[in-house]
Amino acid sequence: MQEYVKTIASWSAGAIEMAGISIIVAVAGYALFVMVVGLIKRSNLKEAFQTSRQSLGQGILLGLEFLVAADIIHTVAVELTWESIGVLAVVVVIRTFLSFTLDVELTGSWPWHASKSRDPDLKP
Repeated sequence: MQEYVKTIASWSAGAIEMAGISIIVAVAGYALFVMVVGLIKRSNLKEAFQTSRQSLGQGILLGLEFLVAADIIHTVAVELTWESIGVLAVVVVIRTFLSFTLDVELTGSWPWHASKSRDPDLKP
């Protein structure tokens, strides 16, 4: 039974990892498309750049969340050793730092401060 669970967890982690990578790639393509269209139209390049940048940053954040989830599943369910837990801790810290800095870059404020650029429907 334990091998069955490890197999399912391994496949699930792989699928979630592919979803995270796919999200990042798809959003990067979309952001590039928005930027190219903005350059072709030559209408408000600053707005096209900002929209493209916001989309790319949000896509990277979402993709990183999926990648962290896949790492957690793989470590806890498939390969639970002290070494794998240490590697997971380092990876999660690095990805959390990336997410944090991207969020600050996108919103222009610390997460614990209210910002005009944050979605008013979301609670801080």
